[in-house]
Amino acid sequence: MEVYIKNKLISLGGSSEVLDSSMQPIFKVKGKVFSPTKKKLICSTDDKLLYIVRNRFFNCFFNKSYVYDNSGRKIATIRKNKWSISRNYQILDTDEPMEISGKFFSLTSKIIRCGEEVGVIRRDFTLIRDSFRLEADERDIPFMTALVIALDNIKDKRQGDSQ
Repeated sequence: MEVYIKNKLISLGGSSEVLDSSMQPIFKVKGKVFSPTKKKLICSTDDKLLYIVRNRFFNCFFNKSYVYDNSGRKIATIRKNKWSISRNYQILDTDEPMEISGKFFSLTSKIIRCGEEVGVIRRDFTLIRDSFRLEADERDIPFMTALVIALDNIKDKRQGDSQ
C-alpha cells in the first residue's frame, strides 16, 4: 500500500494530512500549538486516537522522538546520534529490531525490521512543505506513518537547533 504524508501549508501546530493513493484522507495528524516537544496526535478520520508522537524535551547529544500508543504506553524511540557518521536511525523499544536505513531527508530511505525491508519512505521534492510517500504492508501503515511523523519531528528540531 502507498500513502502520502503531507505537512499542511499553514498550521500553527505542525498538522499533516495522510492520504491514500486516490488522495482520500485516511489519518489526521494534529499538531499541538505551543508544544516544546512538537507533540502530534495521529487519529483515524473519525477522530479516534491511534498514536501520540513527541520529541524529547531536551536534546543535547541525541535527537530523539517517541511514539506512544493510544493508551499512552511508549512503543518506540527513534534516535539519531548527533555526531554519528551513520546514515541510519535506530528504532528502540519495539518488539522486534528495527531501523531506518538511509538518510531520511535524501530521496529514499528503507524501514528494516528483523533484517528485512518492510517499508520505503520517499521524499517528494517541494519548496514550501515537506511531503512523503510511504510504501508498506497495509497493516503496518498506521505505525509506520507514526515513524515518518517522528522522523519529521527530529528533522524540525535539528533545523531549529541550527538557526
